[in-house]
Amino acid sequence: MMELPARLAALLEHAERVLDRLEQRLGNAPAAPDWDAGVAFRWRRSGSGRGLRPVRVLAPIRLSDLQGIDEQKRRVERNTRQFVQGRPANNVLLTGARGTGKSSLVKACLHKYASKGLRVIEVDKDDMVDLPDLMELLDSRKERFIIFCDDLSFDEGEAGYKALKSVLDGSMSAQPENVLIYATSNRRHLLPESMRDNLGYEHAANGEIHPTEVVEEKISLSDRFGLWVSFYAFDQDHYLAIAEHWLRAFGASAEQAREGHSEALLWALERGSRSGRIAWQFARDWAGRKSARP
Repeated sequence: MMELPARLAALLEHAERVLDRLEQRLGNAPAAPDWDAGVAFRWRRSGSGRGLRPVRVLAPIRLSDLQGIDEQKRRVERNTRQFVQGRPANNVLLTGARGTGKSSLVKACLHKYASKGLRVIEVDKDDMVDLPDLMELLDSRKERFIIFCDDLSFDEGEAGYKALKSVLDGSMSAQPENVLIYATSNRRHLLPESMRDNLGYEHAANGEIHPTEVVEEKISLSDRFGLWVSFYAFDQDHYLAIAEHWLRAFGASAEQAREGHSEALLWALERGSRSGRIAWQFARDWAGRKSARP
């Protein structure tokens, strides 16, 4: 007679097979979308179904629109170009100050390389648990896919954390050759860090400091991204250069763009931040006021 643990394991395995078949019959397995419907998609849940929805209107952002982040542009664009050309490339983690162009850089790379077969799939943090199913859906395609996770961070114990960690570099299944993951975050290690983490440090007799497993766990996810790109707050000159760029994009003359410096600085002071996003918002406000009828 089989021992109880062995019988229980066999029963659980059988139940899992039954559930898998039932899931397929109920249509819960993600269906392939119309791949010709767009170059960007969003992974969405609706009721009991899951699948990709095309993005109908794309942000018309270009690499030349991104000012003050030349080194970041160079590194991310080079990695993306290698990937599109079928050469080795890395998963990318973009971290740092808000409004400095992290997500816009990913959109700009799509604008440049969509004609070369690049596609971007946006996945929310709450849907990270579906990454293995999404990977299977993309594996057989000829296109090159970037799975894009914007403003990513996790709290302790979230299921999506383990799913992403496994997909990146912790599963028996290799990451598909035609898929990379790009993520943006304000947290370098994607998890909250607190002073109490330091309480677990041990001081050895020879004076060495050994981080505990708590600290190791906090950095283990970010370590799985091969390319780290950091973004920093803009100084005044960079901010004004970006404001000038967007004012010209909205139709201002060179003289008007220069004359707008004082207004742009006041706008940033009221917002408490100097960033590319703040400069773009100022330029939109300026353009709206100048085009308003009396």
